[in-house]
Amino acid sequence: MSDELTNLTDSLPNLTPRQIVDQLDLFIIGQEKGKRACAIALRNRRRRQKVTSDLRDEILPKNILMVGPTGVGKTEIARRLAKLSHSPFMKVEASKFTEVGYVGRDVESMIRDLVEIAVSMVKEEQATVVRSKAGDVAIEKILDLYHPPLRPAENLSDEDRENIENRHARTRERYRQDLMEGLLDDKTVELEVAESSSPNISVFSGNGMEDIGFQIRDMLPNIFGQGRTKRKDIPIVEAIERIRADEEQKLIDMDQVVKVALSRVENSGIIFLDEIDKIAGSSRQGGGPDVSRGGVQRDLLPIIEGCTVNTKHGMVSTDHILFIAAGAFHVAKPSDLLPELQGRLPIRVELDSLTEEDFFRILIEPKNSLIKQNKALLETEDIDLEITEDAARAVARLAFLQNESQDNIGARRLHAVMEQVMDDLFFDASDMDEKAFTVDGEYVYKQVGDKDITNDLKHYIL
Repeated sequence: MSDELTNLTDSLPNLTPRQIVDQLDLFIIGQEKGKRACAIALRNRRRRQKVTSDLRDEILPKNILMVGPTGVGKTEIARRLAKLSHSPFMKVEASKFTEVGYVGRDVESMIRDLVEIAVSMVKEEQATVVRSKAGDVAIEKILDLYHPPLRPAENLSDEDRENIENRHARTRERYRQDLMEGLLDDKTVELEVAESSSPNISVFSGNGMEDIGFQIRDMLPNIFGQGRTKRKDIPIVEAIERIRADEEQKLIDMDQVVKVALSRVENSGIIFLDEIDKIAGSSRQGGGPDVSRGGVQRDLLPIIEGCTVNTKHGMVSTDHILFIAAGAFHVAKPSDLLPELQGRLPIRVELDSLTEEDFFRILIEPKNSLIKQNKALLETEDIDLEITEDAARAVARLAFLQNESQDNIGARRLHAVMEQVMDDLFFDASDMDEKAFTVDGEYVYKQVGDKDITNDLKHYIL
């Protein structure tokens, strides 16, 4: 395996906290405190890797608790942070877990899932290294199938044998050229493919038993049909991809992949625990769905504090995994969490509610803004869509007023309002003769309603 995969420090981007915030600004409007806290946490991961003394193992990540209304960017910050860091990242809702002893998923499953993500990441990185070599092997095997190697008769003279072999080589090179130019894509070759007749096995239990089906198939492959093949006529273009994928698997050292993946999980893994407010609350509240809230919190304590989790790829220490928890805390409060859990999330960041100006900036500034997305969609119909500044401000105002008068769902309200604005245009776009269309403020209010919406809210209920 290449050195850049095994060198964890080199695999982490050398971005300063200010540069990280600048990158997050390309997609997320506002929330400077949240961006700043996450940028510092990410930079400290790299700083820790450069510490050479025994202190490296003592430097623990400062886990973060982000508190703010829904739709203000909590999840997006964590998601973009993972892309910047190229780290194994997993987003999971805390409410999906149940206390040990109840039917459902235990909290250790998120570590096992994170390991699987890391293995896939490292495997794909190594696949890109060997892809060219695997492609060359695949082409040679396709040529062998389409134009099999020659076996001249033994009674031929050396001169005749040489002439036949030269003619066969020229024909093979001509087929190779046709193959590279795509002229043989519609031709077929007979290829051995694996039979897929494995039954699905699902067992609901704790302690990692949710993937027992895969483990049984690994241990008893013959019972479930693994290893059996059949011959099948396949188009050459598909056969090349199948053979290339098989050759990549042969060239990849899976033992080294797993070793690097476990190291990345332990040293640079990030877990985003969303909806943590849903498991907050006192255990004295009674039965029903709240019965295991306190139990889930207690199960989370050792994971976040640092423990060893058994996965099918080996033991994983969670000491240096960064946990970013987030919740709206509309009903519960952060203080309703167990004091021990609060202590394991020492950095608390209060995210701000979005203003009307924030909504306007969200519509026009990010690289993936809603306006840019809608323009790109209509470009596929050869329609040049222009959304004016006053239209964007009108959408922002309507979204802000609806959040004020109804449940505050943050920036997600922009999607609802924008869909109302674009509804007729999306429906009629395929039949329009006019290939240019301008959306202005007047058109927005015409589509959504009167400018004074505070007295007529029934049209905006989601």
